[in-house]
Amino acid sequence: MEGPRGERIATVLLYLAPAMFACNILIARATFDFIPPVALAFWRWAGTLLLLLPMVGAGLWRGRHLLVAEWKDLAVLGALGMGVCGVFVYVAAQTTTATNIGLIYAASPVLIILLSRFIWGEVMSGRQLFGVALALLGVLIIICKADPQVLLDVDFTAGDLWAFSAMVGWAVYSVMLSHRPSAMPVQLRFGAICLFGILILLPFLIWESVMVAVPRLDATTVGAMALLALVPGFGAYQAYGLIQKSLGPSRTGLLIYLLPVYSALLAVLLLGESLKGYHYLGACLVLLGLLLATRKPRAGS
Repeated sequence: MEGPRGERIATVLLYLAPAMFACNILIARATFDFIPPVALAFWRWAGTLLLLLPMVGAGLWRGRHLLVAEWKDLAVLGALGMGVCGVFVYVAAQTTTATNIGLIYAASPVLIILLSRFIWGEVMSGRQLFGVALALLGVLIIICKADPQVLLDVDFTAGDLWAFSAMVGWAVYSVMLSHRPSAMPVQLRFGAICLFGILILLPFLIWESVMVAVPRLDATTVGAMALLALVPGFGAYQAYGLIQKSLGPSRTGLLIYLLPVYSALLAVLLLGESLKGYHYLGACLVLLGLLLATRKPRAGS
């Protein structure tokens, strides 16, 4: 969807998509002891592709020459979006804290902006950069609970390296998705990326099943994987692709700043936790920053 109307819809989705992505973290935390990380990522994306097939199956077959022509980009995007950004986060959660992962992922919009500006020449106004800084400040306030000493006391573990790699992978995925040309429509391309991601994950799934463990087969496991496929798989990535098409990678990357906000809200609703003053302060700064950062630069600014 092009034009001002498409941009308005994309801006609304920018505020909704992080809630869908946040579900991924909650489900992963709830299932880490009985679903291994590669299996969780593989079946999440296999389910997502299954949901996509009624819409893209025929197009993938008719456009199989495009799969051949663009296979290198599709393989890299699949490895990043379904592998690095999936498996690496699940592995990281086993040996590091949610605070550390939040701190590391909060840097991804900055990396996206740097990649977009210095490699592809994407321009952001001073007002937008100020909005980025406000949103980052809001995230840090939430993560450190308004106590700077928390940031100084962080202990980094091997899991942080997995999280850092996932963050870099997400930034590269976001920039490539927008700036690498493709003859495929957004939804068809996403289906192709899922297909390549699943194929890349398959040998790792076989290795994990033989050498580590297989997920138990029961209603809880099937339900968790189905929810992962439907919400943070199909829903979130569909929204993300549409946002990128209208707003570009720099502004789309800002949705990461909302993840700590939605994670806190979901924790209140699902885990019975309470919100503190720093949650409200951080959320206000994030929302204000996003309002500033998602405005298009004026001509000549």
